[in-house]
Amino acid sequence: IAATQPSTNWHLKENARDHHTSKFSSKELIVRRGQAFIVTFNGTEQPEQNLTFIAETGPKPSKLAKTQATFGISSTVSKESWSAVLQSTSSNSVSISISSPPNAVIGRYKLSVRSTSSDSSSPASLGTFVLLFNPWSSGDDVFMPNKAECDEYVLEEFGIIFAGNKNHINSFGWNFGQFQEDILNICLSMLDRSLNYRQDPATDVSHRNDPKYLGRVLSAMVNANDDQGVLLGNWSGNYDGGKSPSSWTGSGEILQNWKKSGFKPVRYGQCWVFAAVLTTVLRCLGIPTRTITNFSSAHDADGNLRVDEFYDASGNHLDRAADSIWNFHVWNESWFSRSDLGPSYSGWQVLDATPQEESGGIYQCGPASRNAIKEGDVDLDYDCPFVFAEVNADCMYWNYDPATGKKTLMFSKSTVIGQFISTKAVGRDDRVDVTNDYKYEEGSKKERDIFKKARKKLGLEDKFDPTAPTPQEIDQKPDIAGKFKVAGPLEVGKDLNLILVLANLQSDAKTVHVNMTAWSTVYTRRPVHEIWKDSIPVTLSPKEEKQFPIKISYTEYQQQLTTDNTIQVTALCHVEGGIQVLVQRDITLDNPAIDIQVLGEAKVNKEVDVEVIFTNPIDMEVTDCVLQVEGNDLLRGVLEIAIPPLKASEKSSTKFKLIPFETGPKHLLVNFSCDKFADIKNFKMVNVID
Repeated sequence: IAATQPSTNWHLKENARDHHTSKFSSKELIVRRGQAFIVTFNGTEQPEQNLTFIAETGPKPSKLAKTQATFGISSTVSKESWSAVLQSTSSNSVSISISSPPNAVIGRYKLSVRSTSSDSSSPASLGTFVLLFNPWSSGDDVFMPNKAECDEYVLEEFGIIFAGNKNHINSFGWNFGQFQEDILNICLSMLDRSLNYRQDPATDVSHRNDPKYLGRVLSAMVNANDDQGVLLGNWSGNYDGGKSPSSWTGSGEILQNWKKSGFKPVRYGQCWVFAAVLTTVLRCLGIPTRTITNFSSAHDADGNLRVDEFYDASGNHLDRAADSIWNFHVWNESWFSRSDLGPSYSGWQVLDATPQEESGGIYQCGPASRNAIKEGDVDLDYDCPFVFAEVNADCMYWNYDPATGKKTLMFSKSTVIGQFISTKAVGRDDRVDVTNDYKYEEGSKKERDIFKKARKKLGLEDKFDPTAPTPQEIDQKPDIAGKFKVAGPLEVGKDLNLILVLANLQSDAKTVHVNMTAWSTVYTRRPVHEIWKDSIPVTLSPKEEKQFPIKISYTEYQQQLTTDNTIQVTALCHVEGGIQVLVQRDITLDNPAIDIQVLGEAKVNKEVDVEVIFTNPIDMEVTDCVLQVEGNDLLRGVLEIAIPPLKASEKSSTKFKLIPFETGPKHLLVNFSCDKFADIKNFKMVNVID
């Protein structure tokens, strides 16, 4: 090889097209494993059969660890190892097709070439390239046979996340932005900042061929606990010193901020933010991934498949148990095979980056095979008992007397947890319900059998649990039944009207003392501020049903509301001579609407005007109004626009210009905040033409 540095043509356009990496905005070659790519270089004066290539990754490349490969030119592609096949030669250049095995380590590689004939020559560097997982290749652990699913779960940068509560599901758009500039580099540096890499870099890199290893490591790195990872969680309702979790509209800004600050955790995240960022990172690396929302999600802290909630005599929900039932929780599913468990456990795997419980001493969760969850195989790796409880735990509601420490069971339910498990449809903006993929039908014999199987595998059947209710307590029957009905709109800025319905189930009269409270909460149902309380005496004739209207005015709740717009209303009914009855409802209030209009046709590299319209629906002024706008291929980064205060019922119109830089269907996301309304979101599909 000549002394001059060879110049390399990486055929960026053709290789990217063949490898489904055209969306990356990079001057570096990005290809997928188990598939050939073309490279042409000059400066070699040797006959090509004398060339040896070296591909290496990580700090200590070694053949044994599969982080280094040396290979000459052969006539055919090898399935097991790296290989090079000659494409063409001219007087001063050589074109080679290089293939990596389908189980190669992913990451940034150095490629060099040396002449076999002269021992003394040191290899000449051809440059670097990045190797990713390949869901389009049947030999890869992440192979996904359905092309439309590959498009959605690897290449789609826009997502929809479901939230709210089981009575009232709402959704918002998210910009995953996995192909934005520098995101791939940030994802690779995330791997190099993990605890595993810090403890033993060479071993960590040698495991980077395994999606279940990377999924687990990244579930730890997306939260800041243990490892100075990406996002700091905060569920207090007070988000001073950072951005409120509900104000983000995409992952790009979060990942860029993490890097810009010298890798200090970004403030603040809650479950959907952790899940969205993990989706971005895994899609970027080529692992098919989606977000999943579970409504009425159990956080079973003590691993007994039971969640205990405590209320005092006034009906206040006490924040004294480690267990909790969240209005919703968002986690991830990633698609890959489980050679460690066997083919029946391959497919969708649950990963969860929200720091809830430690696993192996750090805050990480998964991969838990979704099939294992459905079949109650909770003894399989990783963290199946926790995920099983999230969708299946039994709920116990206790009355607790703080003075004496005495607790009495009010009632228990085995059908509350794990409802309307939701994800975005492939290629459409609709909700798809995947509850049946997590469990057999609620209340069916099969579902109860699986629950017993799981309890048995966890050793809960044989162990005496002093905190568990007695069979007598579980079997006791209440004398009355109650529920809260909604009577009017559930909107921020309007009064909240409810009806408490109480029914006497017995054929003798009942005297009841009802204590009612309303608290603002975070979406985890953690109480933040008391809004209202009242108590009423009630007498019910035999089999009588009575209705009691309740009105909580906007002025009463306005200052107490969290950015989640959630209120928990509780009525604790003390029935004379009978057991206490708890009636409760979690209410999510909708924000007012915001409207997006694209004025004219959106064309590549041409200005187009966008108008965002918001009408202040309340009879007082709103101040501190800020509009945030982002959208891949429509604008770079996040646009922030300050809007003047709006008087009662005043309409505001904000115009700004976009210059789209790619054709196709793109999504524009907006987020509007002011002192009275937090994070009003909307998105609009913009079809960009040539």
